[in-house]
Amino acid sequence: MENSFDVIVLGVGSMGSSACYHLAKAGVRVLGLEQSTIVHNQGSHHGQSRIIRQAYFEHPDYVPLLKRSYQLWQELSVESGEQLYTETGLLYAGRAEGALMRGIHESADQYGLMIRSGAARQMALDYPVLVLPDQFEVIIEPGAGFLFPEKCIRTYTSRAQSHGATIRTNEKVLGWKSHATGIEVKTITGTYSADRLVITAGPWASHFLPGMDKQLRVTRQTVFWIDVKNPERFTADRFPCWLAEHEDTGEFFYGFPLLTESQYGPPQGLKIAQHNPGHPADPDAVDRTVTDAEREHMRTIVEKFFPGQFAGFRHDQVCLYTYSPDEHFIIDVLPGTPRVVYAAGFSGHGFKFSSVVGEVLADLALKGRSEQPVGFLSAQRFR
Repeated sequence: MENSFDVIVLGVGSMGSSACYHLAKAGVRVLGLEQSTIVHNQGSHHGQSRIIRQAYFEHPDYVPLLKRSYQLWQELSVESGEQLYTETGLLYAGRAEGALMRGIHESADQYGLMIRSGAARQMALDYPVLVLPDQFEVIIEPGAGFLFPEKCIRTYTSRAQSHGATIRTNEKVLGWKSHATGIEVKTITGTYSADRLVITAGPWASHFLPGMDKQLRVTRQTVFWIDVKNPERFTADRFPCWLAEHEDTGEFFYGFPLLTESQYGPPQGLKIAQHNPGHPADPDAVDRTVTDAEREHMRTIVEKFFPGQFAGFRHDQVCLYTYSPDEHFIIDVLPGTPRVVYAAGFSGHGFKFSSVVGEVLADLALKGRSEQPVGFLSAQRFR
């Protein structure tokens, strides 16, 4: 068994699978280490669908990364022959003066993105099953849609292997250390050496990043798939992805068109979830049972946005989010250890970026810099 590599990637999930691909494609010897299987339900990247959008209300600095991300997803689709993305458009709804709407307009105006906006009463004519307060503004981003996260990760992993990467699954990393000539990584199976290390461990990132436990917060999130009374009104050709503010609480909820198992794989149903952080959680000891109280709360949300349509729960899942203090990503070189680069804090809105983040991490590991504008995501902002 080969034990020496140019770069080791710790964690082969959303960001790690992409990093393995970009590194292997650059011609270096790559080892990807994953504690579970490729695609699993213990972290943050399962659940059938993930929204991808460009009118980014979180901050306009993300938009150049999103433009590159779209390009890289398209390139991966062409190379692999897999459909990884479905364009449905995205409907945003909220108070015109709120952070959601103001942020969308700021990003769209700064980068000339195509959106259209109007009052909720006017826009409701297109999507009568979605009921919104009359005073809300509605914005449609026609070029948005959703990615298939499990398929994306499998595709990046298989294409990385086709370019020469070694991927080891069900091999938990026990720790790593840096020395004068490189990096040493110890797992339950053996010890590996490399010139560089890339850490993309998701909810487990703080386990491998000294001092990061105070900068990364893991939360438990619930996701639901429901049956509806008029499924023909929610199909992907008639209903978009959506993100809406709750008029009373200010919380954000989001969802997707109804995805059938025959066309998109399991689970079938109308997927809906809350965008805000859940309760703090330990990734190794999280309660993965969805409670009756959590289901009842979501039923009331469904009835609020889609009155008269709820026909029962089809499926539910628990996943994990990992937040930085300001809820923006962290991409950087580990202080005092230039051989180690890492990416963390992506949960809530990160999956769509995994194509470009993998490219950035490969560049940082091999060149010490990236042409992509990621300076605003440096951990220096917390020091």
